[in-house]
Amino acid sequence: MRKLLKYTLIGLAVLILTPVALVTYLYLSADMRTPTHAPTTTEHALSTDSLRLYRGNFLRHSRNGLWELKVRGNGFERGEAIGKLAPDLLHYQEKVFVDQIKQIVPSEAYLRFLRFFIVVFNRNLGANITDELRDEIYGISLACTHEYDFIGTPYERQLNYHSAHDLGHAMQDYMLVGCTSFAAWGAQSADSSLIVGRNFDFYMGDDFARNRLVSFYEPERGYRFASVGWAGMTGVLSGMNEAGLTVTINAAKSSVPTSSATPISILTREILQYAATIDEAYAIARSRRTFVSESILVGSARDGRAAVIEKSPEKIALFAGDGSEKICCTNHYQSPTFADDERNRENLATSDSPYRFERLGELMQRYAPLSPQSAAAILRDRRGPHDEPLRAGNPWAINQLIAHHSVIFQPEQLLMWVSTDPWQCGPYVAYDLKKIFSLTPQGGTPSAQKGAPFAQNSTPSADASTCVPDPRHELSTPELTLPEDPFVRTDEFRQFMKTRTNRFLKKE
Repeated sequence: MRKLLKYTLIGLAVLILTPVALVTYLYLSADMRTPTHAPTTTEHALSTDSLRLYRGNFLRHSRNGLWELKVRGNGFERGEAIGKLAPDLLHYQEKVFVDQIKQIVPSEAYLRFLRFFIVVFNRNLGANITDELRDEIYGISLACTHEYDFIGTPYERQLNYHSAHDLGHAMQDYMLVGCTSFAAWGAQSADSSLIVGRNFDFYMGDDFARNRLVSFYEPERGYRFASVGWAGMTGVLSGMNEAGLTVTINAAKSSVPTSSATPISILTREILQYAATIDEAYAIARSRRTFVSESILVGSARDGRAAVIEKSPEKIALFAGDGSEKICCTNHYQSPTFADDERNRENLATSDSPYRFERLGELMQRYAPLSPQSAAAILRDRRGPHDEPLRAGNPWAINQLIAHHSVIFQPEQLLMWVSTDPWQCGPYVAYDLKKIFSLTPQGGTPSAQKGAPFAQNSTPSADASTCVPDPRHELSTPELTLPEDPFVRTDEFRQFMKTRTNRFLKKE
């Protein structure tokens, strides 16, 4: 009996201590691949009213309420410039995010466990992000506060925040409401050119969406591009590059991941910076392993059409539509590759994705051929299929009144429209990328003019050397602004604003 008890206790100790030792090893051996760049200067940004300047880069707060950022250079130079220009925005965004997490997880003990879990889960995250983007994130982190070092170093936190979206929608599937996106071309477009629209329904509270940022990048390598997000987000949620390629993301139903891989927004950033066609975008998507399921709507001026890259941790497919010169995308997969996927079937049976998909199809047919104005009307629609009246904020609606941002692209014209508050109901502000990327702040030089190596087929603007704008002027093109939704002037909207409560975290 003594021997039996002895060996039983030894066996139990091995069973308990082995996983503890393994988890401890995984925690202590986590490597985020922190870059070793030293700050290049102690110089500060010059600030006057709503404009900030730093070494040929600038940040401005426009009259329409959007923040507009323009940066250039290699990864670290861009990140350092963002940190110099927007330290207050970075601190604000992180504080709002952490405060929201504390509301969701009020237990300090569980927060400490959550930090431990994230370190173990993301122990190899750095290896799944390119050197260039890790350099950019590190440059940004130099301006971040040490107030939240209990979560990790500023660099570790900024890196992990890029996987927060993926972890959130993988582990909180019951909160999936979803974005809506679409594209039309040929006979389905008013001028026969490609047009793309999307709602990014990611909700972390009103404060999180307060400082919406439109970023214009002139990287040392790759295509120049514009994207919409917030300070510190170097990944791409919605964007268009100078070759007329657009990317937007829609979450799909995922199983709980077991280890980290490339965050979706980092993958789409790589696509936007280095792809000009659908095939090039698909090749990049195939080369990266992701740990959640996502639909990536890619529009291409060079192809004159759009397609959806459907990607899960196990497989990938390219869905080109049904040949009708239009494509719809909500939060379920459409390709034969995923037709028998158990999670996709569950998503179709239990989520609101098919209802928004049906409504989107109705509206695209009703408004065809699509123009920027009719695209905005679709993105603002608040009814269900067959014009069923819905209460404001209903998740069956395309416009759920939670969108962080809404965007319309005309890739062949290099035009984009970005929504302003409230949600997608305010005016859509127009940006002409041909104008913006042919210009740099006074004293600067377009990256193309200093011999920067652009990706193959990249074609910088011919007049880049002759145009030098004053960044104090609006970057937008006011004459192309789309007016606000009349809904914001109604009693129904005022009543909704009075009665709405804080909404829980929702995913795109």
